[in-house]
Amino acid sequence: MSNRETYSIEIAGIKRDLRLFEIKPGLRIAILNILGDTELVTACARELGKKLKDVSYDVLVTAEAKSIPLAHALSIETGKPYIVLRKLYKPYMGDALKAETLSITTGQPQILILDEKDREMMKGKKVVIVDDVISTGSTLQGMRMLMDKAGAAVVGEAAILTEGDRAQWMHIYSLGHLPLFTD
Repeated sequence: MSNRETYSIEIAGIKRDLRLFEIKPGLRIAILNILGDTELVTACARELGKKLKDVSYDVLVTAEAKSIPLAHALSIETGKPYIVLRKLYKPYMGDALKAETLSITTGQPQILILDEKDREMMKGKKVVIVDDVISTGSTLQGMRMLMDKAGAAVVGEAAILTEGDRAQWMHIYSLGHLPLFTD
């Protein structure tokens, strides 16, 4: 086990110690990884479901991969279907829509893809975009671009946590906020 510094947080009544990672010299972020954390995912879906109860929408939309369990649990909680925007094109996706963003974690361009089968389902629908953590907004921007191309209207955006400039994320339905750690 490493002696990595952590940031303690309570989310939806659950306490977690998030490991800090340097993403560029002098800047560290707390990493929330919900994969395999059923207790936290379930609690967060329950609380986000409450925050979304007055929003009129048809479909939840998320990007692969870390936020898929949240979208699934939120789908069960709200009774709304969800779709996953993929990061790699596969031939079975047919006439898919694509959007490109810049990933904060890799610093590289990231492609988001809406499968042809989901593309038809999105036309004219009201969607809520779901993510685990919203930091720079680049993934959010890519998801918005794809929804626009698909003829869907984004009526809400939800995340477990926001990060960085809190004022920028006041419109997000979230359960908490992470600071940036600078040296």
